[in-house]
Amino acid sequence: MTSSAQQQLIWTGTYTPDGGGRAHGIGAISSAPDGTLQWLGTAVKANSPSFVAVHPTLPVVYAVGEPAQTVQAYRRTGEFGLEALGDAQPAGDAACHVAVDPLGRFLTVACWGDGQVLLYELDHDGGMTGRFPAPPSVDPHGSMTPGEPRQSRAHASLMLSDGRIMTTDLGHDTLRVWQYEPGAGLNADHEVALPFGSGPRHLVQHASGSVFVVSEYSIEVFVVRADAGTFELISRGPATSGGSVPDDSAAEICLGQDGNHAYVGVRGSNLISVLQVTPDGSALSPIHDFPSGGDWPRHHLVRGQWLHVAHERSDDIATFALRPATGLPGPLVHTLHTPSPTVLVPAG
Repeated sequence: MTSSAQQQLIWTGTYTPDGGGRAHGIGAISSAPDGTLQWLGTAVKANSPSFVAVHPTLPVVYAVGEPAQTVQAYRRTGEFGLEALGDAQPAGDAACHVAVDPLGRFLTVACWGDGQVLLYELDHDGGMTGRFPAPPSVDPHGSMTPGEPRQSRAHASLMLSDGRIMTTDLGHDTLRVWQYEPGAGLNADHEVALPFGSGPRHLVQHASGSVFVVSEYSIEVFVVRADAGTFELISRGPATSGGSVPDDSAAEICLGQDGNHAYVGVRGSNLISVLQVTPDGSALSPIHDFPSGGDWPRHHLVRGQWLHVAHERSDDIATFALRPATGLPGPLVHTLHTPSPTVLVPAG
């Protein structure tokens, strides 16, 4: 029997009925050393908390309310409970992602529906104070149809190792880099335009400093690297080894424990692709695709030797063992049934 001291807590973002899902709020799951997961229960009832983030030092959790257009702070209670910390704060249309500054000074929210990027400053208890909208995106590609501009669709934020913030815009095919100014929010630093129609979605930073970006529409991985402080596109390539079909859309990208491999989820074909990372972090090459173990792999998480894949539509989380030398998965070792999971976030 695994002791509670060996268990590790994972929060699950979800969709509730207002977002077309079957959950009741933020879920709590324990992971054991053997890779198995156990459903603990709903940590707090909330309307479609589709993305979740944790404070770096305080027992505070943040979640967007996607249909409600809000972001809410929660305080830990008991073994796995959460309770509201202050009032929900207004966000933007289809607020779909939240990220927290590693120093605990602020959080950012990306809104898919209207393209807003918002910064909320945090107080010493982790509560949200000032709300600062960032300048709106301007499409670097223009519109292919005169008089019909493309809708900006901010989708994710990444806290960079140098203290800046990078955000993706699915609708405008851009990466936007920001500086944080206390009391003012986000100041634009520069932008990187990616190919028209690619749809940059999620991103992760490698130890080399390179940022790997997965594109939802073109199902590619782009590598950008800073040269004298300015990020530039240095490589692009397919996110899968076997290609994709028209109804596919890429979702999450994350790194393995040693940084030598990356993992991309593709919805539709329902697969996870394993990519080899070059030693200098300048390029990725897909080496193996495998079935994700369920329907609609919305998000996945690598913890040690285990890969956990959250399937939004089949209401489950599939767990695979990863081989350390190759980064490739072994057989499916466990499936946990849980309603409409959309993100998996370690509690600490």
